[in-house]
Amino acid sequence: MAESAITVGVRKIVVSNLDKVLYPDGPFTKAQVIDYYVRVSAFLLPHFKNRPVTLVRYPDGPFGKSFYEKNAPKFTPDWVATFPVPRSEGGVIQYILINDLATLAWAANLAALELHPFLHCAPKIDRPTHVVFDLDPGEGTNILTCAEVAFLVRDLLAKLRLECFPKVSGSKGIQIYAPLNSPVTYERTNGFAHTIADLLARDHSTSIVSQMAKMLRRNKVFIDWSQNTQSKTTVGVYSLRAKRERPFVSMPVKWEELKKAIRTSDSDKLFFEPEEALARLKKQGDLFAAVLKLKQRLPREYSQIT
Repeated sequence: MAESAITVGVRKIVVSNLDKVLYPDGPFTKAQVIDYYVRVSAFLLPHFKNRPVTLVRYPDGPFGKSFYEKNAPKFTPDWVATFPVPRSEGGVIQYILINDLATLAWAANLAALELHPFLHCAPKIDRPTHVVFDLDPGEGTNILTCAEVAFLVRDLLAKLRLECFPKVSGSKGIQIYAPLNSPVTYERTNGFAHTIADLLARDHSTSIVSQMAKMLRRNKVFIDWSQNTQSKTTVGVYSLRAKRERPFVSMPVKWEELKKAIRTSDSDKLFFEPEEALARLKKQGDLFAAVLKLKQRLPREYSQIT
């Protein structure tokens, strides 16, 4: 294993196998993965600050064996921040907090291609900061179908005076974030998301499903409301994905971009490789900035939309 060291800020980080190809189409190497995360860090880090994160590691790329690393490994440097989260069966998990560039680069060197933070921040791990709707295309549908459903979610939330923001997952679907940044429990956000999903499935039964059973998803988009629980993570904004031969980024998009992609039937407009993602950020800035600051409250009841 070829090792060397890079300097990130005040830290020296041991890196290895920089020439190893992780994405075969390109090819895209481990060095390029680290470089991407370093270059995107100014935009990524604010969204990860103090959020316990699950590292999804792919030592041999998307088509090799992978594993979810929740507990900070024994070799974690002492300068990497962690936070203890109780296990339901007892004990704790020492989750990593990606709070600085050095930690981000260190995680990238572990081939943690995907970074999955929680919806809460430490130490208030029982308080989600937003609601997320994960739009997952079933067989016979695609990301453009998800885009059509995204507008239905947006319009329904607008009736409740809730603003929301879309991002492509970097894989197959789209995720809709409704920032709250106000006191709320997972019980409320989960119940709210479930209600919204059920209402849309009721009113658009030919194209939307809110039930978990995969057999029901053919030719429909599944609105996964279950992400809004204290035990689940969602792929973070600006994270790479490890689903294909090429690296794609979980990237915020404008509603106008979704509309244009639908109108032109061009799904390629909704997939962004690292260099394209970085160029967009330089030009447009962080389209998810409001997710960090916008304060909204869930309605007390939803009778006006039923």
